[in-house]
Amino acid sequence: MVQGILAPLQFLAFATSLVLVLHYLATGQGYEAATVSIVVKTGFLYLIMVTGALWEKVVFGQYLLAPAFFWEDVFSFAVIALHTAYLIALWTGALTPVEQMCLALTAYLTYAVNAGQFMWKLRLARLDRTARA
Repeated sequence: MVQGILAPLQFLAFATSLVLVLHYLATGQGYEAATVSIVVKTGFLYLIMVTGALWEKVVFGQYLLAPAFFWEDVFSFAVIALHTAYLIALWTGALTPVEQMCLALTAYLTYAVNAGQFMWKLRLARLDRTARA
């Protein structure tokens, strides 16, 4: 149930943030708004990862890397790692603002691929369920 609420909110945060990041990179304006949006989006990502792990435990008996979602979970680790790298870069000042935004875009690309993996898996499950009915 929580997943059903969080997924659309996370996607909205992603879409909003993507626009703000691209705006900053195109104009050099709006760094603060883009930064806040990335942090908010990353918070949603962490939350959905935790709730997803709990869901996997209930459904498959293990928190992560259940055979049915193994590769999606593996790729999720890359998504989490890139978002976490962004937060570290932000908090340490290790990257320039433009480099931070490029790192965020890289994290967002992996997020989009990972979301596609999950949507494809869910679509296949629905088609399989329909074929059996």
